[in-house]
Amino acid sequence: MAGVKKTKEHHQLTDEELKQIVAEADTGGRKPTGAVAQAMMLIALAWSLFQIWIASPLPFTFGILVFNDTESRAIHLAFSVFLAFMAYPAFKRSPREYIPAVDWLLAFVGAFCAAYLFLFYSQLAERPGSPTDYDLVVAVAGMVLLLEAARRALGLPMVILAIVFIIYIFAGPHMPDMIAHKGASLAKGMSHLWLTTEGVFGVALGVSSGFIFLFVLFGALLETAGAGNYFIKSAVGLLGHLRGGPAKAAVVASAATGVISGSSIANVVTTGTFTIPLMKRIGYRADKAAAVEVAGSVNGQIMPPVMGAAAFLMVEYVGIPYVQVLKHAIVPALISYIALFYIVHLEAMKANLQGIPRQNPKPWQQSLISFTMTVSGLIILAGIVYWGLGWIKTVAPGGSIVIIAILMAIAYIALLKLSTKFPELHMDDPNDPIESLPDVGPTLQSGLHYLLPVAALIWNLMVEQLSPALSAFWATMFLCFILVTQRPITAFFRGISSPGVEFRRGLQDLLDGLVTGARNMIGIGIATAAAGVIVGTVTLTGVGLVMTELVETLSGGNIVIMLFMVAFICLILGMGLPTTANYIIVSTLMAPVIVEVGAQNGLLVPLIAVHLFVFYFGLMADVTPPVGLASYAAAGIALTDPIKTGITAFTYSIRTAVLPFMFIFNTQLLLIDIEGPFHLILTLFSATVASLIFAAATQGWFMTRSKRWESAVLIVLTFVLFRPGFFMDEVFPPYERLHGADAVEAVNAVPDNGRLRLFIEGINIDGDEIAKGVLLPLGPKADNARARLAAAGVKVVPFGEDIQVVGVDFGSQAEKLGIEQGFKITAVELPNDRPAKEWMFLPAFIVLGLIVMIQRRRAKHTDPHATPAAA
Repeated sequence: MAGVKKTKEHHQLTDEELKQIVAEADTGGRKPTGAVAQAMMLIALAWSLFQIWIASPLPFTFGILVFNDTESRAIHLAFSVFLAFMAYPAFKRSPREYIPAVDWLLAFVGAFCAAYLFLFYSQLAERPGSPTDYDLVVAVAGMVLLLEAARRALGLPMVILAIVFIIYIFAGPHMPDMIAHKGASLAKGMSHLWLTTEGVFGVALGVSSGFIFLFVLFGALLETAGAGNYFIKSAVGLLGHLRGGPAKAAVVASAATGVISGSSIANVVTTGTFTIPLMKRIGYRADKAAAVEVAGSVNGQIMPPVMGAAAFLMVEYVGIPYVQVLKHAIVPALISYIALFYIVHLEAMKANLQGIPRQNPKPWQQSLISFTMTVSGLIILAGIVYWGLGWIKTVAPGGSIVIIAILMAIAYIALLKLSTKFPELHMDDPNDPIESLPDVGPTLQSGLHYLLPVAALIWNLMVEQLSPALSAFWATMFLCFILVTQRPITAFFRGISSPGVEFRRGLQDLLDGLVTGARNMIGIGIATAAAGVIVGTVTLTGVGLVMTELVETLSGGNIVIMLFMVAFICLILGMGLPTTANYIIVSTLMAPVIVEVGAQNGLLVPLIAVHLFVFYFGLMADVTPPVGLASYAAAGIALTDPIKTGITAFTYSIRTAVLPFMFIFNTQLLLIDIEGPFHLILTLFSATVASLIFAAATQGWFMTRSKRWESAVLIVLTFVLFRPGFFMDEVFPPYERLHGADAVEAVNAVPDNGRLRLFIEGINIDGDEIAKGVLLPLGPKADNARARLAAAGVKVVPFGEDIQVVGVDFGSQAEKLGIEQGFKITAVELPNDRPAKEWMFLPAFIVLGLIVMIQRRRAKHTDPHATPAAA
């Protein structure tokens, strides 16, 4: 009818369509039947078993099937490429029910090219840098097929980026002067990228093979066991009754799922199918409901221990232990989630939304006591377990693993027995009306045994201090045991069915989990290999130095402008890329820019802070429209526009974008230079308050609707709380610069395991003049300053007013920081004796208190429904 405006209708995605979105992105969209399906399953199973084998101590125990790093990387990529052509159709119209003959051919050829380094390892080792024509044919064919596999599994952005860098290798002499280089022949370029460990088969693929696979498999097995459903039901049960409860449950469930998931899309679909309809039902606008789920799920990628598989890459790139990476990453991740939790509370306050009532409501005093006892109980239990197990480790260092395994088995049986007192957890239909929430206690107690494998993983990492791969291996073995036995043991306790039948179902669960884990790894294996092209190009051409010079020129040496430029470039580079490839690329291209430009302009920060900075902004591309499959999946569930969802999710994620700028300038947020328990508590408290008031400022609502000047004041207070040193530095210089003999003596003034601010000059191996500062990690104090520097990898002798570097240990932190033999140490900086920067918190909290008083008074008179409520 003329004159009637038609509104665009949004199609609600069915369960099958949602599963297909996840499959297309993570596991492959093909679903063949019959013998072909069995063959795919067996190949995926073989891949999982291969990875478990090489992670275990068995090859070295029995001396059979021992593979070196290069061989295991080649086999890893061969499986990945083969399954990519099997699982991912070439085009949207390509068949899903069967595999065309051409894909079989591409799969076998691609797998052969990938396994070439394994099959002809000895021959290639005898002719390094001198590839035969046959080698080059395999390298070129392998590269083409890898890029085609990447196009299918990851999309065009990754392929286009890789092709641009390959062109740059061969077209170097024809490039503009600023980025020109001498170029490379086909033999040199392809040999570097395919036949060495500098390109495709480099560190990134090694991390994928050595670490990432086991953790992704661990997550897949945990999900198969039922932990994902348990996390969601527990979160809804705990939080569903609060204001905007389902949205708060979505945040917590996404954080819990992010611990075991390496995919933001899978996270959205797993939790969003249940939480998004509940959010809409209590009054959240459709795009806001979807955006909360997207923001929470993408933030799952910054949540330790997996961090979208980037944590393991940081171990190699930064050169610190895995446990240290987790320690530095945990506070920003938790702060980000707390702020998102507060944002959904403010949205509920603005719209006066309520929660879902409980079946058996309790007085608020009893709820508070129950919550406090639960939290306290968990803390007390964690303390008892940690100190108890630590005592066992001290008394029986050789047999502690056996003792812990026995205790874990006893706890497992006891918790399964406890779970049989309550009904089994099943995922409810989110479209069914929910009049009230079930009791929390039975929900929580019905799946506590799912936490045991996570506890085993943490024990192996923290107490036994095993490698990440070996820790994941033993935790995965425990999880396999749980998968096989939980059904028959539960059936025995319940007395409802034959344990034999349930045992067979458990074996099927284990098989499904192993196959799902392998299929989840296809994209990551391809991504790390394809990203190796960019890494190889950097090492071959030196384009990383060009990026540094370009950013330094455009920023004029201004540190803040430089950081904004790097953040913007990371956003662009990260668009359309999976988390793993995203981090490899931004850390290779942009992390050195911050280090070098910052060092030349007085910004000396630990390398882990730089890598987390670029990682966060690369990840922000996942919620930046128009790219971001997570937004499309969530919008399909919420029946809303994906672009609108993406924009709303981006506004919610601004809180995450602020954090990297803050921890670059205030590394205490990464738990660096914390001086004691009180300092730790003060840092955590101030950072949490800062994130909450920033969320309030961006939402325009605190105790009630904020006026513009109030939001502006809150943003200033955020800055003061996140970076208290800024104003203190203006009054009291933070460092005293020392030269010559004074500088040498100052080295031993640095606390044990502290960092020394060192300024160096010289001409590097490429003939370039260098003048910069570095932050050199030092060990414990030594007999003298020179001995302590030598222990850190730098050997020096006095030379007039300067200190001459006469040697740098290979592979040391000093070498990674760019210190070279022949450089001069021109100065050392020590912290000045001045008032603690935390005194700036005092005026900030006074002003915050005034804002609270003003808004509370206004809320009583203008917005009766907006009286602050418990979050």
